[in-house]
Amino acid sequence: MNKKLRFNTATIHGGQSPDPAYGAVMPPIYQTSTYAQITPGGHKGFEYSRTHNPTRQALEKSLASIEDGQHGLAFASGLAAMDAVMKLLSPGDEIISTNDLYGGSYRLFTKIFEGFGLKFHFVAMNNLDHVEAAINSNTKLIWVETPTNPMMNIVDIKGISQIAKKHKLLLAVDNTFASPYLQQPLNLGADIVMHSATKYLAGHSDVVLGSLVVNDQKLANRLSFIQNASGAVPGPMDSFLTLRGIKTLHVRLQRHCENGKAVAHYLAAHPKVEMVYWPGFDSHPNHEVAKKQMRDFGGMLSFIPKGADHAAAIKIIENLKVFTLAESLGGVESLAGHPASMTHASIPKEEREKSGVVDSLIRLSVGIEDAQDLIDDLEQAIG
Repeated sequence: MNKKLRFNTATIHGGQSPDPAYGAVMPPIYQTSTYAQITPGGHKGFEYSRTHNPTRQALEKSLASIEDGQHGLAFASGLAAMDAVMKLLSPGDEIISTNDLYGGSYRLFTKIFEGFGLKFHFVAMNNLDHVEAAINSNTKLIWVETPTNPMMNIVDIKGISQIAKKHKLLLAVDNTFASPYLQQPLNLGADIVMHSATKYLAGHSDVVLGSLVVNDQKLANRLSFIQNASGAVPGPMDSFLTLRGIKTLHVRLQRHCENGKAVAHYLAAHPKVEMVYWPGFDSHPNHEVAKKQMRDFGGMLSFIPKGADHAAAIKIIENLKVFTLAESLGGVESLAGHPASMTHASIPKEEREKSGVVDSLIRLSVGIEDAQDLIDDLEQAIG
């Protein structure tokens, strides 16, 4: 299809066409490692599935379409996708990163790539002056997460992109919490968009997969080389499941947003809740930025029960019946977690608390169940 599709249509048809072999509407699961060749090097576009696979290729075209980009690449996980971006850099290069980011990202940066000579500066990016102040002659990349995990801070992607372009820096945006349904960072000036597609894109808590989307051909070629040379690629079944999930992304996110709003307002009015972090509130520090760069405010939020300590927060989570106590987010089912001991346990306590990730913080991934059932569940758990 040459005509640019609107988002809701792109989730279903973007980059897709019937399979040429038999006209299958859904791309078949090409469960093969290798492909017959007529003569050495003479093949039909596929020679080995680490390099290319028709099912993965269909997913990669879909990923590019929904992010309004030119080139999509799929990886074995979100962290594998991030790993590929870091491999664009060299020892001595410096990276400016969001300070309150996913614990796994922090661990990858500090425990792996700092050991290879990269240097990371973690700054509060809700203030653009902090970003500008951290740039020096060795800076090569700005890594943005917005909304942030789990504090729900909003970073002005367009504002950061102007800074990045002025200093000739790459800008990468982790778009996992928002999904391309809510924001498309390439259209706001980003060079690279990353997803843990495990979350909202696949949407059913049954696959682990990551992705990158870019516009620049040279950048795509470099990342594609790393993807193939390092080999952290998803299998055809995971690619198929993610592609199937994407086809309902728009309808799922509508309900995630509706339920997220209902739960956020319920918690904000609860006498036993001290603080709720959700970008849809007028009182959110960067609410106006969120309104400009996002279609809606999503189904992720965090809250602190009034007067709660670590034990009290854990008790609330353990008392939930509809929300499931589990890692991850973005699936159709609602999940509850304790960042300090789960997703962000790899970050030292002192560093966690600087960004607000205290022991009493509870994170919710609001699913697509009936909103009243979710509210009733929180009511009985909080007491």
